[in-house]
Amino acid sequence: MTHIVSREVRTLVTLHEGTDTTARDEATDEIAGALESLAELETTGGIDWNGLDAEVYEHPAAPFDPYTIAISFRLFVSVDAESERAAEEVGARRIETIVENAGFESVSYPSPATVSEE
Repeated sequence: MTHIVSREVRTLVTLHEGTDTTARDEATDEIAGALESLAELETTGGIDWNGLDAEVYEHPAAPFDPYTIAISFRLFVSVDAESERAAEEVGARRIETIVENAGFESVSYPSPATVSEE
């Protein structure tokens, strides 16, 4: 049976931009681009995401210091498994592998994986 497993992901992006708004926009574009590239490379089933939310995590301390932006999103993967429990375990590991392969910095998972049937 095919299940959809999702998990909230939070990561940090450090970059040099002129304002809070441009820093958030650039960080969101960077994460979206990385996720799109991963979706194209993914061979073990589809991935999808939604809810890219950006907030300034740390403002520059001096004029040429970078912004650190916190990005949150929900990542979805399709998993074939006999039970919801098995799908949750496989899906959570797969999401962690996808995020690791993306090379995001300071990753956290604010909530456990959730499962729904496709």
